[in-house]
Amino acid sequence: MADLKIFDVADYLDSEEKIAEYLTVVLEDNDPTLLAAALGDVDRARGMTQLARDTGLAREALYRSLCATGNPSYATVVKVMQALGLKLVPQPLAR
Repeated sequence: MADLKIFDVADYLDSEEKIAEYLTVVLEDNDPTLLAAALGDVDRARGMTQLARDTGLAREALYRSLCATGNPSYATVVKVMQALGLKLVPQPLAR
């Protein structure tokens, strides 16, 4: 068991398509805490320092906001999504 590598989804988010697919699945749960954590995963995959530059937000603030216990503002989510080259797209709920 000691030889097993710890799973980190960030290791597999190596393309825009994979990132978009990952966030799409996360958004289906309508869980803001899960979304914050998932954005943190994506940011770690891309590099938090570069994301901080691209968003104009402090790196430390991004770490705090985009963790499992974080609570990012809508403005932060939008800035991060734009920096990642993604957008939120509303869809009707399935009934």
